[in-house]
Amino acid sequence: MDRNTPASPLVLDAKEVGRRPGVMRELNFTAGAPADFGTDVIGVPEGQSMDLGVRMESVHEGVLVTGTVSATAKGACVRCLDEIDLPVETTFQELFVWPDRAKHHREVDAESDEEEHFIEDDRIDLEPVLRDAVVPNLPFQPVCREDCPGLCSQCGARLEDDPEHHHEQIDPRWAALEALQPLVDRPGTENDEEKRN
Repeated sequence: MDRNTPASPLVLDAKEVGRRPGVMRELNFTAGAPADFGTDVIGVPEGQSMDLGVRMESVHEGVLVTGTVSATAKGACVRCLDEIDLPVETTFQELFVWPDRAKHHREVDAESDEEEHFIEDDRIDLEPVLRDAVVPNLPFQPVCREDCPGLCSQCGARLEDDPEHHHEQIDPRWAALEALQPLVDRPGTENDEEKRN
């Protein structure tokens, strides 16, 4: 993390709890969502307010951060394409390790394949932790409601607006014969008359 970069609201100051195990600090604050905070179909728009409740607790290896995040995700219903707002609330917990304790932490927990988070320049960056907590909990296929009828697969009409909407369906086995119908109905040509004579 660059010292010259302006501090983001999602960056906490580790000095607030220091390195004495047992020291704790609770914070409640609002921060704007970072960019690309979601999936292709639903996400929390960049800059939209997120309410966070965070507890920072100093432990031997670093700072244990526990908290909750509340926000509103926006997207489109995959059935009818109407815009939807989806309340999101989830919890998170992550240990941020002091740089000089990182090597020891890896030796103690050598079997772990979890990504480690470090305290850099006495700062704790919550963005990757929030991303890991929120994005996987967003619905893969969001719907405006569970019984949304969606759109007509043939013409795209909203089935909610016309529950009786339907199209005449021709059995695919007869579709080839349907194409011959104009030939049967067409009146005979002069050549046809000559052949009959």
